[in-house]
Amino acid sequence: MLDAFDAFLMLEKGSSHNSRMAYRADARRLAEYLEECGMSVATADVDTLQGFIASLHDLGLSPRSTARILSGIRSLYRYLTLEGYVDSNPALLLEPPRLGLHLPEVLSVEEIDAMIACIDPGALEAVRDRALMETLYGCGLRVSELLNLELSKVFLDEGFISVAGKGNKERLVPLGEVTADALGQWLEDRAGGKIAAGEENYVFLAPRTGSRITRVRVFKIIKALASRAGIERDISPHTLRHSFASHLLEGGANLRAIQQMLGHESLTTTQIYIHVDRSRLREQILLHHPRNNRG
Repeated sequence: MLDAFDAFLMLEKGSSHNSRMAYRADARRLAEYLEECGMSVATADVDTLQGFIASLHDLGLSPRSTARILSGIRSLYRYLTLEGYVDSNPALLLEPPRLGLHLPEVLSVEEIDAMIACIDPGALEAVRDRALMETLYGCGLRVSELLNLELSKVFLDEGFISVAGKGNKERLVPLGEVTADALGQWLEDRAGGKIAAGEENYVFLAPRTGSRITRVRVFKIIKALASRAGIERDISPHTLRHSFASHLLEGGANLRAIQQMLGHESLTTTQIYIHVDRSRLREQILLHHPRNNRG
């Protein structure tokens, strides 16, 4: 199908070689995502495709890069519709990413606590899910960084983890007491549970299979807990990362420290979190700036 799609792009659309290769890679990436969801390109609906677009944001792709990939997905589904592989085109209803400044969704500390409180203590995954939530929020990890976190990179006694970020660049992230406690409890449970071959060094496994937890599963855990906590906004694992950064800023951390914790290449990327509590920042200026001290 990819070969036929490539021929369609070349003969019908007159696309350049580079564009065709990019669209082909996009189609393959989509197919891999859909396979994780138990679906195929031919059976995907608009909600699943929108989930794929959201996952690109979670990977850290810019809105412009996401928009380019969306263009490739739309071309793929135009081809599938023309050739009769699908009856209707679900990509027609996909919402493009905003190319302007996007202010991230942020949860309050109380909302995060409520989500964690909604974990069923009797569930087989309870200890893991608490550790998963505390690590995403307490360390500000991307979901890909959580999935690839290795036992050899967790230093509970020293109070930090070593995270492989974008471009496989390592950074050290401190562990708070609550996060370290949750991780320690999970590592104890994990040691006595099932561990699949080849997954021995990964931290977050599925208790029933011993395999590394998937991206789709993490999304489902977060959305289920948000729903149980009565949070009606669209929540994803990345929301916990945004909340981590915003709460650090609210607590007085400087942008450079937040940049290092998040693993951002540029401080410009981190500056988006300044929006979080402008009223608090204004109060700080009025309170502390010498021009406002009338003494």
